Amino acid sequence: MTSTARAEPGPTYADENIQRIPIHQQVYQQLRELILFGELTPGQPVTIQGLVSELGAGMTPVREAIRRLTSEGALEFQGNRRVCVPTPDASSIEELIVARRALEPELAARAARNATAQDIRILNEIDLRLDQAIAKGDVGTYLRENYAFHAKLYEMAKSPILTEIADGLWLRFGPSLRVVCGRMGTQNLPDQHKEMMDALRAGDAERTAKAIEDDVVQGMEQMRQAMEMR
Repeated sequence: MTSTARAEPGPTYADENIQRIPIHQQVYQQLRELILFGELTPGQPVTIQGLVSELGAGMTPVREAIRRLTSEGALEFQGNRRVCVPTPDASSIEELIVARRALEPELAARAARNATAQDIRILNEIDLRLDQAIAKGDVGTYLRENYAFHAKLYEMAKSPILTEIADGLWLRFGPSLRVVCGRMGTQNLPDQHKEMMDALRAGDAERTAKAIEDDVVQGMEQMRQAMEMR
């Protein structure tokens, strides 16, 4: 049985920069992105051999990537050499809301205190691409640009421990965002990014944090509703 994952084109291993990254790390990143952006559907089992074929990699680095992602809560074993992306239930969504509300507004406030004109320009460019994806109903691009927006903002916080924890949380809810988009459409998704950008330009850390908190809570509540529609 082969995987049903729809992988993005993999890296060109001949590229000089890519060659500097160990193969096992490249495979881990490929599989992580398949999960993060919902290319592996939550709850749908895939075989390890299917992932080997899909990623064009050897069994050893794929197994290592699966082991790492399982320890991070992004995958779970189902036996018979199958794995799947966990489907969040009401209890786990509630925990994710609590964790994200604790972390992401704090990161946003720290980012506001560190923001440079170049940082704001980059965020604005990402947000423009995000708007275009929403207008076109381009789910794949929406998911990637939305993640890129938050990742850039939290990078600006210069708080690597908090950022690493927040990024790990995205692995637990990110795959289900594709389900939300499929059931509610991109036009109906919450977007507090404009409010956050205005606050960021004003150097208002408290307002920036509040905008991100609203964005997080609205998004997770929509996820809760979408998962209840199953």
